[in-house]
Amino acid sequence: MTILVTGSTGTIGTQVLHFLQSHPQGAGTAIHALTRSPDTARLPTGITAIKGDLSDVESVRAALKGVSTLFLLAPNAADELTQAMLTLNAARDAGVKGIVYLSVFQGEAYADVPHFASKVTVERMIHALGLPATILRPAYFIQNDLRQKDALLGGGVYGMPVGAKGISMVDIRDIGEAAANALLRREHAESPLPGETYELVGPEALTGNDLAALWSKVLARPIHYGGDDLEALEQQLQSFGPAWLAYDMVLMMRRYQGDGAVASAGDIARLTGLLGHAPRSYHAFATDAAASWAQA
Repeated sequence: MTILVTGSTGTIGTQVLHFLQSHPQGAGTAIHALTRSPDTARLPTGITAIKGDLSDVESVRAALKGVSTLFLLAPNAADELTQAMLTLNAARDAGVKGIVYLSVFQGEAYADVPHFASKVTVERMIHALGLPATILRPAYFIQNDLRQKDALLGGGVYGMPVGAKGISMVDIRDIGEAAANALLRREHAESPLPGETYELVGPEALTGNDLAALWSKVLARPIHYGGDDLEALEQQLQSFGPAWLAYDMVLMMRRYQGDGAVASAGDIARLTGLLGHAPRSYHAFATDAAASWAQA
């Protein structure tokens, strides 16, 4: 009984490992973490580091030996689609009985956003082959807004140009917990479970003005929305990442501005069932962030 977690040292993988370890069913389950640098990877006690990279199919094949359940998080890379599809094929060849795949919320609707389209193609592969998989579709991560600290505290501005349609942002802890619950359910099943899909979303859809008002209350100071300037966002993103990725993110944000990403009541109820509690709110995140910033 072994679960392999890819993307194990990143934002989401770290949360998945945490909730796997803290879950009552996690006891007695071997948990392997795929990492390019097992000697330096900071992993929780009891997690086994496995050297590998999704861009290196031979390392993936080696890592999958003896694995019964796989958490697949393909990196936001230029060859994301190839990495994900090759890994799923290798998992099928290895006889993996359960897969949890991290996709994206409203991927089919956002056909012009590259990293959305690649995830939708992976979902098509899963369905076409009848792979025993849980597909998780997270919306925009709430914790992305930790990067707004300087703008909020120094300039009184909420600067992410999310628009006026609303986004049902999701807390990364809910992503990690949902993934852990799904992984352990598949791991402990006597036979492969049928496919299923969950939208990973927050309890309310928030606009740029909503977020500015929320931060105003939490920080007890005037905060205004910085507007919908996507050109400025692209320039900012290019300062610490490749141009193709910056443009990809801008295309996503353009669709958020034009169409929003609003969850239904059914989406929220279904996720509540998987988590065992209501999804965490943006307000709770902001309150915790503000308290942390005040102590720094």
